[in-house]
Amino acid sequence: PINLLQCSCSTIKMVKLHIKKGDESQFLFETTVDTSLDQLIKELVRLYNGRLKVERLCQEIELLSNHGILLPPNMQGMTEEQVRDLKLVDEYADKIIPSGGFVENPDPVGRRNGQAPNEKMKEVLQRTISEAKSAVSKNQ
Repeated sequence: PINLLQCSCSTIKMVKLHIKKGDESQFLFETTVDTSLDQLIKELVRLYNGRLKVERLCQEIELLSNHGILLPPNMQGMTEEQVRDLKLVDEYADKIIPSGGFVENPDPVGRRNGQAPNEKMKEVLQRTISEAKSAVSKNQ
């Protein structure tokens, strides 16, 4: 639902739209009354989907910083014993190593290789996550 919050009357008439998902506020959007509904919807969808993409990227970076890169799809979710029995090899394990080295931290769900970046690199990733989240935060 879109709630009109304010209409200021000047030469160019502007409105502020309060975008919500259910009862949860998502963001405010300012536009002109001359903007077509089709164009408005495209802009709102682009903005909302962009915020969702940033949130998903932050989640993946968090997992990367904790458990390293993704395993190949045919190895994800398998135990080490299953990987050995099937003679599967992660061809990227030796090619993609975090700069500064890594710390072993196995992924409990088996999607990642368990070679987490060292603390210094992890701090850089965490800071990047924090900056990205604050840029798309509902509270700004």
